[in-house]
Amino acid sequence: MKTVIFTDLDGTFLNHDDYSFEASSEALACIFKKEIPLIFTTSKTKIEVELLQQKVAIKEPFIVENGAALFIPKNYKGFDFSFLTAFEDYYVLQLGVAYSQVLKFYNACKKQFGMLGFSDMTDDEVVKYTGLPLESAKLSKIRDFTEPFVLKEEAALDILEKLASENELKITKGGRFYHLIGKNQDKGKAVEKCAEIFEKIYKEKVKSIGLGDGQNDVPLLNSVDVPIAIQNHKGEYISLTNSDLQKSSFKGAKGWNEMVLKNV
Repeated sequence: MKTVIFTDLDGTFLNHDDYSFEASSEALACIFKKEIPLIFTTSKTKIEVELLQQKVAIKEPFIVENGAALFIPKNYKGFDFSFLTAFEDYYVLQLGVAYSQVLKFYNACKKQFGMLGFSDMTDDEVVKYTGLPLESAKLSKIRDFTEPFVLKEEAALDILEKLASENELKITKGGRFYHLIGKNQDKGKAVEKCAEIFEKIYKEKVKSIGLGDGQNDVPLLNSVDVPIAIQNHKGEYISLTNSDLQKSSFKGAKGWNEMVLKNV
């Protein structure tokens, strides 16, 4: 049985405050030794994930912008993915909608609901809200599918969610932001599609391990064989009713390291 790991990034593989993954080095070494695919499953953008993969020294498939699309590198392990759409150096399975469609709704609603999205934030404002270095903040604004935003009128969320649904969109909550995304996407759906593809190419059952710390990770954890909740920066765990759910003893990368070593 082939093991595949699907992991959230911010607050899970990466620490919430400093975005470091240094504490995960032992688990990473184990993953590399066992040649286990490590699939970043994140609200981050394609370019952000590409840069992080370079730092981690991996070149694996990845899922971006809360399940909007799965990117598989061309020539990945010599397999044929030509049944997917070719785009630049990847084969792509898109589940989300175009960013232009998301922005059309966001721009129509932002004043009424007090929304401040990445498309309206200055680079310095993104730094303020995320804690990212300036160059990383700039990259986080290069989006293809979804709009992260802060909401001044939390009481209006229910109405906003109803309007989004009527426009084939929905809202999910991450560790720092709300995210306006396509109605038919989430991390779980993308994980399921990816696992199906792995089973097709490896011709064997996949054992999927999933790790996450935010409410937008619930679909991910509900879609894997081994769901793992990482303690978030507040010392809490996401709300999930699942008898198989494991919980880390530590936050961020340290908790990630702990739980990966227990399960691979």
